[in-house]
Amino acid sequence: MEEFNYVNRRKFLSNLSLGALGVGLLPQHLMNAIESRDDETAITLLHTNDLHSRIEPFPSDHHQYGNQGGLLKIGALVNQIRQQRKHVLLLDAGDIFQGTPYFNVFGGEVELKAMSTLAYDCATMGNHDFDNGLEGFNHMLPFANFPFVTSNYDFSDTLLNKKTKPYHILSRGQLKIGLIGLGIQLDGLVNNKMFGNTQYLDPIEMANKSAKLLKKEHQCDVVICLSHLGYKYDSNKISDLSLASQSENIDVIIGGHTHTFLEKATLVTNKKGEKVFVNQAGWSGLLLGRIDLKFNHKKKKVTELQSANITPLQSPLNSY
Repeated sequence: MEEFNYVNRRKFLSNLSLGALGVGLLPQHLMNAIESRDDETAITLLHTNDLHSRIEPFPSDHHQYGNQGGLLKIGALVNQIRQQRKHVLLLDAGDIFQGTPYFNVFGGEVELKAMSTLAYDCATMGNHDFDNGLEGFNHMLPFANFPFVTSNYDFSDTLLNKKTKPYHILSRGQLKIGLIGLGIQLDGLVNNKMFGNTQYLDPIEMANKSAKLLKKEHQCDVVICLSHLGYKYDSNKISDLSLASQSENIDVIIGGHTHTFLEKATLVTNKKGEKVFVNQAGWSGLLLGRIDLKFNHKKKKVTELQSANITPLQSPLNSY
């Protein structure tokens, strides 16, 4: 654990504003973003995973990631892209907590306030988000002004009952977007006392059930799954790739847990022969995941998708 560069708590949180996050530069090829026509809606999905309490960049003398990563640098890119694109979502696939002294000292408050300042739209829970137990997570929830979706964790017999959502629906332009969230099996990975009476439900079954509900009953145009299952495994353990191949009604899977660095989204064919796009953006804010898609309202389907994950600027930010 690196040495904690202590900042006055109140000053730090008050300084954590969009103005302080600055504006970053994007690669030129991403400046030429797709635009909407009358019968189409273009949307940009920005996403993070496994932030692990990395607010500031790694120290300059870090053996591998000096002056890289961190939510502050992510924020600079998000600001830039929001200025360029009309319809943007900012999402997270779990493991927000644990990894720097910010979590040890403040228990998750800094992380959730930072994400709220950046106007995240939705997140799911990772295994490390249970590190202070259900009580610790519950105590931090008021600092998040965005919902957590947990479609395959049943919290009905815990103090998190009705504190997270099985799915979430939002709109961008004419587009109605459904979000679901899948968590990894906690038993054997997390101390039992940390998740208590949380019931783990089969992720593939719950994903297909929830996605069908969103597409058929709620008439969502696009369904996005926030997953903390992991990108892929050598074993038969459920992963994002295996989920995608066995899925129905899911258009995009945004993953976490395995800290997988992808240059762009992976294309997988689902049970119905339709395309599912699977993406993951490393860890600690070293990448910002980006997917641009277009939905054709006449054809009622995604007709074009491109993706290219972005490396934030490597120069230090002078935010404080």
